[in-house]
Amino acid sequence: MKRLDSINLGDVFRNARENCDMTQEEVAKKLGLKRDAILRIENGNRNITTDELRKFVEIYNLNIEDLLTVDNDDVKMKGIILAGGSGTRLYPITMGVSKQLLPVYDKPMIYYPLSVLMQAKIKDILIITTPEDQQYFKRLLKDGSQFGINLNYETQPEPKGLAQAFTIGEKFIEDDPCAMVLGDNIFYGYGLNKELRQARINAKSGVATIFGYQVKDPQRFGIMELDSQNNVISVEEKPEHPKSDYAITGLYFYPKGVSERAHNVKPSARGEVEITTLNDMYLQDKTLKARLLGEGYSWFDTGTFDSLLNASNFIKSAEENRDSVICSPEKIAYENGWISDEELEERAKEQEKNSYGKQLRKVLGKK
Repeated sequence: MKRLDSINLGDVFRNARENCDMTQEEVAKKLGLKRDAILRIENGNRNITTDELRKFVEIYNLNIEDLLTVDNDDVKMKGIILAGGSGTRLYPITMGVSKQLLPVYDKPMIYYPLSVLMQAKIKDILIITTPEDQQYFKRLLKDGSQFGINLNYETQPEPKGLAQAFTIGEKFIEDDPCAMVLGDNIFYGYGLNKELRQARINAKSGVATIFGYQVKDPQRFGIMELDSQNNVISVEEKPEHPKSDYAITGLYFYPKGVSERAHNVKPSARGEVEITTLNDMYLQDKTLKARLLGEGYSWFDTGTFDSLLNASNFIKSAEENRDSVICSPEKIAYENGWISDEELEERAKEQEKNSYGKQLRKVLGKK
């Protein structure tokens, strides 16, 4: 069991604050501190007193288990965004532009999967695109330094299945655990940070994690079958007669060695290296777990006209209700301590003519 003095409490408090949907300013007021003190505590740059620890536990309703299961980031983890494909379901829109560069309300689609990996505290990220679209992703995202992260790029000449990402990215992944998120998937929920943290802990412990979400048309998705304890019994790709209504979303966490396993996946009848087959390998080894995204979570696979519109409307409504930007790489980078006040100010100034830039200023406490 870990000792409290060996734990990065900053990560615990940051995740707890986000799960409680509180700002650093609100927490500072309850503690009688300035916001800068909360920022330094969450970044691990300020020690706390016993009295402050007691108040943090009370404000966030924490318990000892929360503190002892925190991930210390002691093992490096990589991330992949698979942003290839032809986007034929969105023709004629995607005849001239990559699907993952289309707007979802106030941000390009690629920002949403990027924000998920950043919320999981992953800084080394590989973006896999089509050869013809890569230059546009590089133009938008550059090397990632504006978000305090390291971006790398590879191409997928033709889509041959989701698991192919791990063979394309083999040199990038090396022997590290790796998460992958699909470039057209959007995840949102107050407890998402906790789910991501647990998936990361699983990966470092040699266990793969998939995320389930209840859907009304499960035959359109990869499906997980669960027992009464929510343990995975089986996984199946787009079954004609689904055994459950829990779709396997486009977010996966794998332990080290995933590239080697992906090489052993044989192409399916449709000629693709299926992610479901890869997941089944871990299931057969009893090293596959599921995290279920229930009430309070939203998941969008934005590959159709309707889902793209629904996602945009959802983001608009959520941001207006909160008067705050969500799924923002700049905001997450700032809260993670990866960029400074000055760097966030610069990003806000670049975009000051729209609501996105104005919301970034609010993160700095500037109206």
